[in-house]
Amino acid sequence: MLARTALLLVLALCGSAQAQQVALSGLSGNRALLVIDGAAPRFLSPGQSQGPVRLISAGGDTAVIEVQGKRQTLRVGDAPVSLGAAPATQGSANVVLTADGRGHFLPAGQINGRSVQFLVDTGATQVVMAEAEAKRIGLNYESGQRLRVSTANGAVAGYGVQLDSVRVGEAIVYGVPAVVLPQPMPYVLLGNSFLSRFQMKRQNDQLTLERRY
Repeated sequence: MLARTALLLVLALCGSAQAQQVALSGLSGNRALLVIDGAAPRFLSPGQSQGPVRLISAGGDTAVIEVQGKRQTLRVGDAPVSLGAAPATQGSANVVLTADGRGHFLPAGQINGRSVQFLVDTGATQVVMAEAEAKRIGLNYESGQRLRVSTANGAVAGYGVQLDSVRVGEAIVYGVPAVVLPQPMPYVLLGNSFLSRFQMKRQNDQLTLERRY
């Protein structure tokens, strides 16, 4: 099965796709020296990104960054600022999925408002899609964080990105971490960066996603 063999991903490497802490270490002209999740400091120019963190502007002793569409002002010497909160979820109805003849759950859905075909995969840490699919829906994945991801076919280069929104039925989750891989995939794997926002209950051939509050 695709979700269990070719894509048994070591997605722990991708956790940094959603930054937890950002600090401003210094400035050089309009460039900001940022420390993200305790990694080595890196200079960014306005408009450049490191993972989900994008530098908007820098000057004096402050810098303005953007994460998941939200802006934050940092000051040199201040303590790191926590960013990338848990994805927000909207829509009140639970989602009920029915398995196909092979026992797979294949709901239609949307990513950033574009239609996709999902395969529910509780073994995937994040939403996972092929580069071809990312291009089809207009996802600018090449601006994401470069990753080395282990698969059954060996290590491959991928991209860690943030999806603006993921929708299945009436349920919408915003700011969903995802991974884009070069290898072909017939479906987008609906992993735990989306599923963890729900309590999952299976009965016979039905899977109910009940919203966590």
